Amino acid sequence: MKLMTKKQREKLLDNGKNRPEDARPVIKLFDPTGAATWLLTELDEDGDTLFGLADLGFGFPELGYCSLEEISALRGRFGLGIERDFHFQAKHPLSTYAEAARNARHIVEFGPEL
Repeated sequence: MKLMTKKQREKLLDNGKNRPEDARPVIKLFDPTGAATWLLTELDEDGDTLFGLADLGFGFPELGYCSLEEISALRGRFGLGIERDFHFQAKHPLSTYAEAARNARHIVEFGPEL
């Protein structure tokens, strides 16, 4: 599966270059057979280093950098890879999702935490 569209890649690269103060996530990636989720705002010019909110399903979501190549190579149960949420539309800046995730101990997109 293609993890991002050309338009999303361009927006991630633009955010990586210009470093907006508190960008909204551009894409949401997730493990369809597990609890891992990423809300990503930036892509470095190297084309591999992403920045965003990562929740690997252990109750400790955190802001940081991750590798597109490594995420693309991940395989969950039944050999399924990471997928992009086609319906995700960020309604808040990344800091809002990060604070809500710390409180809920997982990434949330709606509800009282937001």
